[in-house]
Amino acid sequence: MKLSTKGRYGLKAMVDLAIHSQDKHIALRHIAERQDISEHYLEQLIAVLRKSGLVKSVRGAQGGYSLALAPDEITVGDILRALEGSLAPVACVDENVTEECSEWDFCVTRVVWKEISDKVNEVVDSITLSDLLEEYNKKNSGKEYMYYI
Repeated sequence: MKLSTKGRYGLKAMVDLAIHSQDKHIALRHIAERQDISEHYLEQLIAVLRKSGLVKSVRGAQGGYSLALAPDEITVGDILRALEGSLAPVACVDENVTEECSEWDFCVTRVVWKEISDKVNEVVDSITLSDLLEEYNKKNSGKEYMYYI
């Protein structure tokens, strides 16, 4: 499985929000500058994350974006599935599969794809934004430079 920039940049933006928006809303341009992401592209990602209920927005002079839930309630899996869709390596093991392929009952390799899918989902669903925030804080504690997200 290879993630697109949607998943990678979206996760970076969400970690940035977790770090910087505890009691305030953050303008997209600040996230874009810190993470070196095009503001236009970031707008598209944030729109999807907002629709998914992971980000909220406020208009006006003091407006911007913040997390819609606490960092310990948002998993990496929530973010990646919102932006990338299913994380299954092949369609036949997608959790939303609607039609079995003609080889469903005889496919020997399906078990491999299912195991990969289950493990990937297990990992991304076990890591929260809170975990990443903790890792960020640990790496940046007392350092002269900042670790990248």
